[in-house]
Amino acid sequence: MRKKLLLLITIIVILVSFTGCKKNDALLFKEDYESMNEKETKNGKKHRSVSIDEENPFIISSAKEIVEKINNKDSFYVYFGSKICPWCRSVIEKAIEVANNNNVTKIYYVDIWNDEGEEILRDKYEVDDKGNVIKTIDGKEEYYELLKLLDNVLEDYTYTKNDKKESFGEKRIYAPNFIYISNGKAIKLTTGISSLQKDSRETLTEEMLKDEEKEFNDIFVNVCDSSC
Repeated sequence: MRKKLLLLITIIVILVSFTGCKKNDALLFKEDYESMNEKETKNGKKHRSVSIDEENPFIISSAKEIVEKINNKDSFYVYFGSKICPWCRSVIEKAIEVANNNNVTKIYYVDIWNDEGEEILRDKYEVDDKGNVIKTIDGKEEYYELLKLLDNVLEDYTYTKNDKKESFGEKRIYAPNFIYISNGKAIKLTTGISSLQKDSRETLTEEMLKDEEKEFNDIFVNVCDSSC
């Protein structure tokens, strides 16, 4: 009997160690973004410091899961971004604030870059000295599926040639991209970035923050339905 009791206690301790100490997605998201505060980039610039609410709505996801949810005709929010993306870091605090204030409790998060800034989802093109377009990185299969599924809200993938914008011939998921999907259809996209902000690392003014708030209200409030 004593041996059985000790065995039961051991099993409970093991289960608690595996479940009780597991961090939830919101905390992992917070730690991930805050881990880059004031760290230097490869070009000597510093990442913006951000303070992420522990009660943030982010659920760590993948492009594959988002494709499945769209095909299942789900209604949800998704955020494509990265902790090292300077534009993402300039809007993330306001995104969380507006989402929390409007009871948006779930935003699926898809990271598009690794810590070194290399693509882990998307494809990449470059233009050589002769003006030839060359693909240097192949995107994942699910990325091309997303381009089709989100086509109606995505922007063109462009480059500048002779002071004129040219297209690479496909749409692009940029960072940050916050997208609302209703019954499997992309309804609304916003970057959350203020039109007054010209540099991703500049200090955000009150006017810029008001612009960000308006952008996020447009997606978290004005298009919100019973799925929120």
